[in-house]
Amino acid sequence: MRRLSCLLMLTLLCGLIAPAFADSPQVGQVAPTYRLQDQNGHWHTPADFRGHWLVMYFYPKDFTPGCTTEVCTFRDDIAKLRKAGADVVGVSLDNVKSHADFAAKYHVPFPLLSDADGAVATTYGVLASHMGIHYAKRTTFLIDPQGKIAKVYVDVDPEKNSAQVMNDLATLKAAP
Repeated sequence: MRRLSCLLMLTLLCGLIAPAFADSPQVGQVAPTYRLQDQNGHWHTPADFRGHWLVMYFYPKDFTPGCTTEVCTFRDDIAKLRKAGADVVGVSLDNVKSHADFAAKYHVPFPLLSDADGAVATTYGVLASHMGIHYAKRTTFLIDPQGKIAKVYVDVDPEKNSAQVMNDLATLKAAP
């Protein structure tokens, strides 16, 4: 047991595995604030989405297989999500130029927000590190029209996340 603890501590100190730097906001809490640029250079804040449901999904890296699957799934479902009253934003630590290239290649019809310094990922408790490389863990927050966290999806399946969100959105909207 002691040997395992020492090995885990050494691994953490070497930066091979890093825990989340902050706790994620919980259901019922007001979503943390931010001001981030999208792929077109436009700035976004939570106030832009007040009065609408917001699907805010964090993903590790533009152009990687899982992230491409996830962005394309949300892209393909955007009409259904908008009909249900939800906006979608993707967030990663990639810069605006990378997001612009990613959005152009895959015809992304919603904002991809650049959190290049990882400050927002930290606030949302999704910043991770592997071998010294920082990234956002694949996590989705469903935020209600009043700006409160309604649902948190951790370690999501990129192919199924959009469908999960749509199902939960319908359930949450139907609840009294």
